[in-house]
Amino acid sequence: MHVRKKDYDAVVVGSGPNGLAAAITMQQAGLSVLLVEAKNTIGGGLRSAELTLPHFVHDVCSAIHPLAAGSPFFKTLPLEQHGLEFIFPAIAAAHPFDDGSAAVLHGSVEQTAQALGEDEAAYLKLMKPLVKDWPRIATDVLGPLHFPKHPIAMARFGLKALTSATYLAKRFHSATAKGFWAGMAAHSIQPLSNVATSASALVLMVAGHFEGWPLPKGGSNFIANALASYFISLGGTIETNFYVRSLSQVPSSHAVLFDVGPRQLLQIAGHKLSSFYKWQLERYRYGMGVFKIDWALNGAIPFTASACRQAGTVHLGNSFEEIATSEQLTSKGKHPEKPFVLLAQQSLFDPSRAPLGKHAAWAYCHVPNGSTTDMTERIEKQVERFAPGFRDLIIGRHVMNTAQIEEYNPNCVGGDIAGGIMDLGQLFTRPALRLSPYKTSAKGIYICSASTPPGGGIHGMCGYHAARKALKDVFNKKAVVID
Repeated sequence: MHVRKKDYDAVVVGSGPNGLAAAITMQQAGLSVLLVEAKNTIGGGLRSAELTLPHFVHDVCSAIHPLAAGSPFFKTLPLEQHGLEFIFPAIAAAHPFDDGSAAVLHGSVEQTAQALGEDEAAYLKLMKPLVKDWPRIATDVLGPLHFPKHPIAMARFGLKALTSATYLAKRFHSATAKGFWAGMAAHSIQPLSNVATSASALVLMVAGHFEGWPLPKGGSNFIANALASYFISLGGTIETNFYVRSLSQVPSSHAVLFDVGPRQLLQIAGHKLSSFYKWQLERYRYGMGVFKIDWALNGAIPFTASACRQAGTVHLGNSFEEIATSEQLTSKGKHPEKPFVLLAQQSLFDPSRAPLGKHAAWAYCHVPNGSTTDMTERIEKQVERFAPGFRDLIIGRHVMNTAQIEEYNPNCVGGDIAGGIMDLGQLFTRPALRLSPYKTSAKGIYICSASTPPGGGIHGMCGYHAARKALKDVFNKKAVVID
């Protein structure tokens, strides 16, 4: 029987970090791979632009990249040869308090613990074993649910990670340690009382101790550009301005990998999917959204706490109680007066981000999914609270509400930057309960976005694992193995 030749072995739809990782993994296996992107530039959440004033470079979505630096897959790639240079701030993250002090995430576990005073021993007991185990368990943590290579080490991590941040905070006695912990746990983008909210905090803290929280020199787009450059060097093909709205638009191939969310997958390929699988995707839940601000500034942010003036990332929320209340209210559809704010100040460490003597800063807070409430005043009051005189430095401002974020990146439904809530119900079963979360019900169609394990973050592991599954199923090939 004559079989018509396909245009490509595999097509990847969407050029975010997971789409790029999937395309690279397939191309490394010797296949012919086409990567298509709807916009005129690649990157997904890895883009930078002059959003405020000329010569002020802002990261449109993701800004600080602890998981990119520590990604087991990215670490196997020669990205520095393709233009990527990470800059490591002296302090990974700082958490200021109303009294002018600050808790600090240093590279050293001991140095971080020492500054927590009475909670020094508790912090060491929590973090030292995890940091020691991390090289052995990173690939398992950042992957689908399966039997781990190092079950005892993985169990040590899992027993802590699957608790709520509220529960684990009881290990600490001081307001300093509890507040510091809350800022880390709020990256989970859900109420801190939810089961498994400790997971995000522990991964980010371990990454800070193990790799740091770096920023890419020149902008987050340099990560995407390096990945794309490496993919092309392997023989891969990229087409931009290629908006896939229907499966019929996709060139013929043996496998299609979609770096899109469940909602987009249903729109594009729903007619190919089983009714039960479609039912599962339709029930997929999205979490809180974000309201984001970029500032052009006349000078560096004048934080009262000196540690904050040396940190790439600053968590603004003061106490555990304040942050927990903010996240709880937001999850219930309300807009807190004192939102938890995540702030990055890249130009302190990367002069290419702003004109000489000027600075660029980036921040967001969590808001109800789909909110169009303007949070500018509340966010800026939070910054001013810990950095008196901040507002006097603002010379340019650019804001994005949840609708604008979703318009920019349709995967961020309702402004949800994690590709779906990462609570216990969707931590391992995103986007559907299946033996492989990357394999859809249709032959040759896979999903590789942040809506699959291990979820949101710039690490490419969703793409790597999806491509690995496709290589095995469709081509009887093995992906490059990462440890």
